[in-house]
Amino acid sequence: MLPVANVLGWLLATFGLACLLPVGCSLIMGDGEWPRLLLAAALNIGAGLALAAITSRPRRELKPRDGFLLVTLGWLLLTAAGALPLLLTLPSLSFTGGFFESMSGLTTTGSTVLNGLDALPPSVNFWRHCLEWFGGLGIIVMALAVLPLLGIGGMQLYKGQAPGPVKDERLAPRITATARSLWFVYALLTAAGIVSLRVCGMSWFDAICHAFSAVGLGGFSTHDRSIAYFNSPAIELVLAVLMVIASLNFARHFIALRRLSIEGYKHDPEVKGIFAILSVSVLGIATLLAWHGVYPDFMTALRHSAFTVISQATTSGLTTQDYQQWPVFAPYWMLFLSCIVCSTGSTGGGIKMFRTLLLARQAGRELKLLIHPSAMAPVRVGGRTIPDSVGHAVLAFIFLYFMTVVMLTFAMLLTGLDFDSSFTAVVTSINNTAHGFGPPGAVHNFHSLTSVQIWVCAAAMLLGRLEIFSVLVLFRRAYWRK
Repeated sequence: MLPVANVLGWLLATFGLACLLPVGCSLIMGDGEWPRLLLAAALNIGAGLALAAITSRPRRELKPRDGFLLVTLGWLLLTAAGALPLLLTLPSLSFTGGFFESMSGLTTTGSTVLNGLDALPPSVNFWRHCLEWFGGLGIIVMALAVLPLLGIGGMQLYKGQAPGPVKDERLAPRITATARSLWFVYALLTAAGIVSLRVCGMSWFDAICHAFSAVGLGGFSTHDRSIAYFNSPAIELVLAVLMVIASLNFARHFIALRRLSIEGYKHDPEVKGIFAILSVSVLGIATLLAWHGVYPDFMTALRHSAFTVISQATTSGLTTQDYQQWPVFAPYWMLFLSCIVCSTGSTGGGIKMFRTLLLARQAGRELKLLIHPSAMAPVRVGGRTIPDSVGHAVLAFIFLYFMTVVMLTFAMLLTGLDFDSSFTAVVTSINNTAHGFGPPGAVHNFHSLTSVQIWVCAAAMLLGRLEIFSVLVLFRRAYWRK
C-alpha cells in the first residue's frame, strides 16, 4: 500500500503543477482569478509532496496487481484535486457539483452542472477543458499499461504489428517509452486541431478549448449552446474529423506515424467497423430527418446528422442541435452507438468495437456449431485467433456492464427520477458521453439533478472509464491477500 501511496503523492504533486496552466490563462485574459488558482495549485503540490515524503520508506517495486489500486485511487484523488480550482473560483458551487464537474472532465464525459458558461471566467473554462485533455492522455496510457492485465482490452490485436515499445503490454519500464510516443501523437493531433479551428474562425481561446474537447472526446464547451454558438459548417467538419480520429486506437496512429503509412488502417477490423456503422447511421438518420421534414432539405439534414451522430457515437457529446426534437428513433439509436463505436485504446468510452466484434464472431461460431457440432471453429478478429480466455473475460465484462447499468438505473429510480431520464443518464455516464434525456438533455445539463443523483452519475462515470473490472476487483477479498 505504501508504494502505491508514494506514487499517488508524486502524481498529485505533478498534477498540481498542471494547475498552474489556468493561472497563466488568467494572467493573459485578465479575469482576476489567478490568486485563487495559484492557491489551488500550491495546495495540490504541497499535499502531493507531503504524501510522497511520508510514504518514501520502505520502497518496493510495484506489482501488476498494484495497477488496479493505483488507477482507481489515482482517478479519485485527481478528481478531488481537479475540483479544488473550481471550488475556489466559483463560491456558489457545492463540493458535490465541483467533484462531478472534475470527474466529468477527467473521465472525458463532458456533462456539466454549470450554467452560464459564456459568463464564466476564461481561466475556469480553460481549466475544465484541461481536465478533459489530461483525462484523454491518462486513458490512452491506461489502455496500454493496465487494462491488458484484465485480458479484455483488445490491445492484443496490435502485438506483433507494432514497432518498438507498443509491443509491450505489461506494467514495465518500457511503458514509459510507449507513453511518450503516444503522448506525442496526442499532442500533435491537438495542435493540428487548434490551428484548423482558428483558421475556420474560432478565437485562439475557443480553438484551444474545443480542440481539447474534441481530441479528448469530451463534451465541454465554452458556450451554453455548445457548437451551435458558432453556426459554422467548417468548424463542424474540423471537429467531426478530430472526433473520428480520436475514436480510433492511438496505438494504430503511432504505428501509422512511425511507418509513415496508412496501410494499417485498411486492415484494422475496428476501423472498418467504426466507419461502416458511422456511414450507415449518418445517411440513415439524415434520410429520417428529411422524410419527417425536420429540416427544409436533405443537405441540411445531412449536415446536422453527420455532426450529431459522430459526436454522440464517439462519446464526445458536443452539440449543434437539440436532438430531443428529432424523431424518437434517432436519439435512441445514437445512445446505442455510444455503447459500441469507439475503439480500444482511444479516448472514447462504452463497450468498445473490439468487444462488439468479438461477441459477434462468437455468436456466429455458436450458430455454426449447432449445425456442425464437430467443426473446428476458432474465433478470429482481424485475422487473428482470439483465445477462449479472452472471450470468456469479454462475456463477463458485458454481463457486469449491463448489470451495472441496471443497478444504477434502479438507484436513480429510488431517488424519484423518471425511467427515461434515469436510464439515459446512467447509460450516457457509464459510456462517458455528455448528454442524456429529460433533465440532462441535449441542450440542458445535469444541474437540475439532486445531489444523490449526481453522485450516482459520477460513480457511473468512474466505473465506465475504468472498465468496471478495474474498480470491482478491489472489492474482492482475494485481492487483499498476500
